[in-house]
Order: sequence, then structure tokens, then C-alpha cells
Amino acid sequence: MTAERHVIDAHHHVWDLAVRDQDWITGEELAPLRRDFTLTDLEPEARAAGVRATVLVQTVTVAEETPEFLALAHDSDLVAGVVGWCDLTAPDVAGTLAALRALPGGDRLVGIRHQVQGEPDPGWLLRPDVLRGLRAVADAGLVYDLIVQARQLPATVQAAALLPELTFVLDHAGKPPVASGALHPWAEDIRALAARPNTVCKLSGLVTEADARDWTVRDLRPYADTVLDAFGPDRLMFGSDWPVCRLAATYGEVVDAAHRLTDALTEDERSQVLATTAERVYRL
Repeated sequence: MTAERHVIDAHHHVWDLAVRDQDWITGEELAPLRRDFTLTDLEPEARAAGVRATVLVQTVTVAEETPEFLALAHDSDLVAGVVGWCDLTAPDVAGTLAALRALPGGDRLVGIRHQVQGEPDPGWLLRPDVLRGLRAVADAGLVYDLIVQARQLPATVQAAALLPELTFVLDHAGKPPVASGALHPWAEDIRALAARPNTVCKLSGLVTEADARDWTVRDLRPYADTVLDAFGPDRLMFGSDWPVCRLAATYGEVVDAAHRLTDALTEDERSQVLATTAERVYRL
């Protein structure tokens, strides 16, 4: 089924709690995530699902994590790219990015991300010091992953307009309210963002926005169809959001859902969503 096509998983995580706590994993709902998740855990699931390459994405705003991820990528046949973290408001962002590039695995650095979803300021992306840092990301030839709540989408539209030289990749389709079934105003904000040619979207994270393990592909389809229509297959890329997805689905179920959500596309269009958009945008 899923192994018949090559797939790139453009969004997953790993962590080792003995190295560093993941302080966002709190409460009973997230309790299943309070354990180590390693590439050794991921690899057999990814291979079984036809995944031939992945992008490893930051989890915490700690400078040491990115060099660790680059080292993992350097020694991995699976991880083709790393979206790391650096302090965008620091005076020498360009120097920090250059230093990361010089590390073992530095050639796998493809993007930067910050946990904007946790920033109390809805206009954080538009702060002058943040915009300066984002320009340094663009100058380094990297992309910027957006992890935001749906309510923060309007600011992402403005940031994309102010920085046409930077490619913005929206994680998890902007976290739409799948559980409630509502489409608005999320859909309007998605279309406004997609109207900026320097934006891309990830078909990821939808299962955990749905109703626990009771979700169906039918629940996800209105949201998948919206981003497909807004961005088009050439600006949409699949991501598993493993291991967070395990709160609602197995890795195989998430990959299978992506196949089913793109079943109306041509073979070339499906290949774009499942692999070639990620290859092009992240320069894998």
C-alpha cells in the first residue's frame, strides 16, 4: 500500500529525556510522550511505510539541540535535513548560522524554527529584531518553519509580505480546529497566506487536532482539501509529526491517511505532496 511510492517525511522529532527534559510534555493527555523517542525507534516504522528520507525538526528553544540534531543527521541514512533553532533576536544571527553550518552534519541544516505558538505577543513575528533575524535566515539560504496557532496566522501573512526573499513553511496547516469541524476563519487566513508566493504548507499534525483516536479521514479531508486548493500540490508537503502523532495514530496510519487525502490527485501531483515539494523547498 504505502510502500509502493517513495515518501519524504518532512516533519518529525526525536528526544532523549536523559539528555534534556521536554518541558512542554505535561499533563495526562501528553503522558504517552514522556519517554525517549529515537531514530532507532523511528527507522523501522518509516521504512515499512515507504519513507526514504526525513526532516528532523526542533522541539525546544535550547541552542545545544541543533548541533545534536546535525550530528544525528550526519550519522543517519534516513535524516536528510534538520530544521533547527537559534535566537533570532540575538545580535549575531548570521554568525550563529554560519557556525552551525560548519559543524559535522552542518550541510543538513535546511531551516530554522521558533516556538511562536508559545509567544504571548500575537505580533511576535513582526517585531523589528525578529524581522532582522529572519532576514539573516534568508541570507543564509535557509527556510523558516512557522509553528503557530490558528489565531496567529494573520501575523504570518504580514511577515511573508515583508520578507519576500524568505520561504516560510507553515507547520501542521496552521493547526485548524479539526475536532470542532469549523473551517472559518482558519480557511480565510490560510488562503491569505497562500496568496504570498514565498509560502509553503505542511500536510501534518491534523490527526492530533482531531478528536483523539476517534478521527477518520473524512474528518481530516475538509482541511486537507483547503490547503491543497490554496497552496497547490507544488507548495504542499507531507509530514508525520512523529512521535506526537502517536497520541492519535500510528506512523503507518498517518502515512496511509496522507495517501488517502491525496487520492484525487494525479500521480505527479501526489508525488509533489509526498516527496518532491520537500526535496525542492528544503534542497534535500
